[in-house]
Amino acid sequence: MPLRNNYDINCWPKLTAQPGFDLTLEDKIEQQLQTLTLEQKIGQMIQPEIRFVTEQQMQQYCFGSYLNGGGSYPNNDKHATTSDWVSVADKYYRASIASDAGIPTMWGTDAVHGHNNVIGATIFPHNIGLGACHHPELIKAIGEATAKEVLATGIEWLFAPTVAVVRDNRWGRTYESYSESPGLVRCYAEAMVEGIQGVATGNGSNSDFFSEEKCIACAKHFIGDGGTDGGIDQGNNLSDEQALYQLHGQGYASAIEAGVQTIMASFNSWHGDKLHGHKYLLTDVLKQRMGFDGLIVGDWNGHAQVPGCRNDSCAAVINAGVDIIMVPQHWQGLFDNTLEQVHNGEISMARIDDAVRRILRVKYRAGVMDSLPPAERRYAGNEELIGDDGHRAIARQAVRESLVLLKDNDKLLPIQPKQHVLIAGNAADDIARQCGGWSVTWQGTDNTNSDFPGAKSIGQGLIDAISSQQGSTELSVDGSYQQRPDVAVVVFGEIPYAEGVGDIEHIEYDYQHKDDLKLLKRLKSEGIPVVAVFVTGRPLWVNKELNAADAFVVAWLPGTEGEGVADVLVADAAGRIRYDFQGKLSFSWPRTDDQLMLNQEDPNYEPLFAYGFGLNYQHPDRSLAQLPEQNTLPYPKPSDDLILFQRVPGENMHLQLEAGELQELVVSSTQQLGQLLAIHTVDWQVQEDALGLEWLGEELATFAIAGHARNLSTFADNGANLVFMVRVVALPTEPMLLTMTAPNDLVTTAIDINQTLVADGEWHELSVPLASLSKSGFSWTQVTNKFVLSCAGKSHLELANIRISPPQTA
Repeated sequence: MPLRNNYDINCWPKLTAQPGFDLTLEDKIEQQLQTLTLEQKIGQMIQPEIRFVTEQQMQQYCFGSYLNGGGSYPNNDKHATTSDWVSVADKYYRASIASDAGIPTMWGTDAVHGHNNVIGATIFPHNIGLGACHHPELIKAIGEATAKEVLATGIEWLFAPTVAVVRDNRWGRTYESYSESPGLVRCYAEAMVEGIQGVATGNGSNSDFFSEEKCIACAKHFIGDGGTDGGIDQGNNLSDEQALYQLHGQGYASAIEAGVQTIMASFNSWHGDKLHGHKYLLTDVLKQRMGFDGLIVGDWNGHAQVPGCRNDSCAAVINAGVDIIMVPQHWQGLFDNTLEQVHNGEISMARIDDAVRRILRVKYRAGVMDSLPPAERRYAGNEELIGDDGHRAIARQAVRESLVLLKDNDKLLPIQPKQHVLIAGNAADDIARQCGGWSVTWQGTDNTNSDFPGAKSIGQGLIDAISSQQGSTELSVDGSYQQRPDVAVVVFGEIPYAEGVGDIEHIEYDYQHKDDLKLLKRLKSEGIPVVAVFVTGRPLWVNKELNAADAFVVAWLPGTEGEGVADVLVADAAGRIRYDFQGKLSFSWPRTDDQLMLNQEDPNYEPLFAYGFGLNYQHPDRSLAQLPEQNTLPYPKPSDDLILFQRVPGENMHLQLEAGELQELVVSSTQQLGQLLAIHTVDWQVQEDALGLEWLGEELATFAIAGHARNLSTFADNGANLVFMVRVVALPTEPMLLTMTAPNDLVTTAIDINQTLVADGEWHELSVPLASLSKSGFSWTQVTNKFVLSCAGKSHLELANIRISPPQTA
């Protein structure tokens, strides 16, 4: 239930925000504010996305900022160069200063573990790994390095750091948190803000606050995102008000005192009230009580989740205290509606002026108002800064210091010289997997090693290190080998994921397949000593895997510098330790599979490995006794549905566009096949969980969900349906044909779905029996393209939640 009548402002601290009040600056801001029209002020408050705004619109509407979402690139080119990024920044900047307002715009990006959207950038370990380092000076250095790489692309504003304190590791964003400990998060928030922005409390020439090597930081997501009930992304935080600050507010307190200039509102609710619309927390607490004088930015269409709001209309969020509305696509409607809402008194001019005053304050402090065009800035276009050797060295150090040793029976580590080593496992030579989500693409999927130039996989790092000490190696993902190894290193772990997709019900690792466990057991049964290296974004119940390995190392999500793992695991040519283990758990590790919420201050705290645990080579006894393997909780019942698309393509599937001889894999959130068919992500229930498809009407064009051949005969024989959500933006002008295909050009019967489409702007569920697609000669035993839509006319559809579903039983 909401707590609206039971707030206690005294739960929150009174802080001194840095860099402090500057009367001369405030006078300048007030003078400028008086020159702006209402339209120009509203433009400053709206933040569109690069895919949905032109430079002409930037000039016309005086947008104060813009962003690129995860998986969004200049010219929709995943492999855009540094100069491509700078070109976009320069274009929008020049358009903004050519507007009547003449106020420079600023670009925000999710550089959450390095400049992770940019090909070739240094990708640091995700925050959960940095938490295990317990090294604030290193965090500051990472902030400094990240800021320089961001500046190289002409961007001024980082949507980082994330200062969530995670209480339930089922949350799919757990790896974005430094720790379950509010104290460590508080310490790291200060360090990262100072690394990105400089030290706000310095005096005179000693202060590097917003020097030309610095960017604008953003503490996020205010507040309680890591404490939702059940670990559900964008869910409901049920903490009392004291705990909301004591647990979830510490990072904001230190960030404000370090001079953070922007804070992002959270998607989650607090006792049922959405944070984006929470005036008490955003205005009364954050701005007034805690003294934050920077700006509050919304998250991706987060305003639309507030009751009574839409993507294109939300007075409640502005009135609550959000200063910049992140509205990627529907900015035109939001601009018009906000203008009308001010005219009719629904939003006061005082609130508009407060928002714009804060935006201008940040721009003046950060030097945006006096900056050169991006193409003329000191670091812009400097390709050598992207993946700079010094930055990679910092990242490699972070990898070394983040590794946590849980077990080393018989002192198997470090790997000694002149041994033959098998390197196996699904993460052994998979840079995308070791980087995790928010790496080149939003979810971290659809990447190969070639998308990370200059990076090194964990396996390659091991090969190089072992070769240098006169050993030999064999890289084999499945664990097969030509020569019997002296020791096997099995690198395995979670597939990449980001918010929403990463939420889980059960904390047992890979409870459905257990392929990694089978590999560990097979090697162990052959008498081969096994070192397990676990790549993960959270602590998981891995008792079975721990038992099957002689040594067990948690590598978290180490990023591009995989050789940092070998630095610690492999001895030098004389058999001496090169680097010792330093990592200590910043999250408690579960003893049983029912420890869904496990935190160090719990009254009955019984972890397998406590907060702060971590062995090193100096421990005389590094062994671990056999652990119980029995499950306490029943496994979640697997869905009977075959998922084809739910926010991301289903397992072993991908999206593709086709027309005649043309065929393209979909590798970007916005992509177009010639002048024939365009695809982009859209919002259905949460951000970017649906697909927009626009047939341009030149000739027959096809959208397909393709992948490995799959036997669907059981589905077909038992009356299953092809089910999906659809919203019609523009009805097809020609038949919209639904099919499936198999090898040798076999195609099902084509169903024209036009008669089932309703152009009312709402989402509808369509269900097509597989039986209606059956055709003589078509075999359901090897279906490759499991969802195919083709049209020779014009149309615009939005699709979501595509699946093959058995018939419902009573």
